[in-house]
Amino acid sequence: MPRYSRAVLKLSGEALAGEAGWGVDPNRLAHLSDQVLAVHDLGVQVAVVVGGGNYFRGRMADGWGIGRAEADNIGMLGTVMNALMLRGALTARTDADIRVMTAVPIQSVAEPFIRLRAISHLEQGRIVILAGGIGQPYVTTDYPAVQRALELEADALLVAKRGIDAVYDKDPNLHPDAVRFDRLTYDEAVARGLKVMDTSAFVLAGEQALTMHVFDIAQPGVMRRICLGEDVGTLITAAGRTVLSGAADLS
Repeated sequence: MPRYSRAVLKLSGEALAGEAGWGVDPNRLAHLSDQVLAVHDLGVQVAVVVGGGNYFRGRMADGWGIGRAEADNIGMLGTVMNALMLRGALTARTDADIRVMTAVPIQSVAEPFIRLRAISHLEQGRIVILAGGIGQPYVTTDYPAVQRALELEADALLVAKRGIDAVYDKDPNLHPDAVRFDRLTYDEAVARGLKVMDTSAFVLAGEQALTMHVFDIAQPGVMRRICLGEDVGTLITAAGRTVLSGAADLS
């Protein structure tokens, strides 16, 4: 029996990209689609918030001579492209109804995000893919992921990372002595200055006591394992105690 009845997956654009870090890799897209369906097949209601960093990121604005607001608008369109790609891959693998909803109205390809309509889709067993962030510049996908999880009354937010399997006190790819956290509280993470998400998103999640899992999306069946009760990666909650795993083992 799954421990969560409704979950939101935060999926970065980079998770869809190949080794070049740009565009969409068919193998990664297939892997992510299978992960989402593995959770949906448990009877868990699933919504996915997608990023667009595999096409364009707001912080690239200066290099291109583009204003930050304009750059973020371009990035939002990138999230729509990823959402449509993911819908296509999921549709090819399941008879379940897949809906794309966007914060930026694009009626010819997707529905506008309306909270109660999105909840209705989930309750009817549909997979909902959320694109366009919150429709405003100067925020990354982190904040929309937390906001949508709260709006949809999700039991947990699953934060998929690429190339890192949990939260560490420093970058384990650069520091072999990095300490891995099995469990964290939001207060402890903020006190330690851990870069889990954008500060505004992390503070909102902590204020609203949103349960969060941070994990490596490359692990086979990882989201299914989490929904079945296994604490893969790092579990972050509003209360409890911090649990360390010790130094990173990158051998």
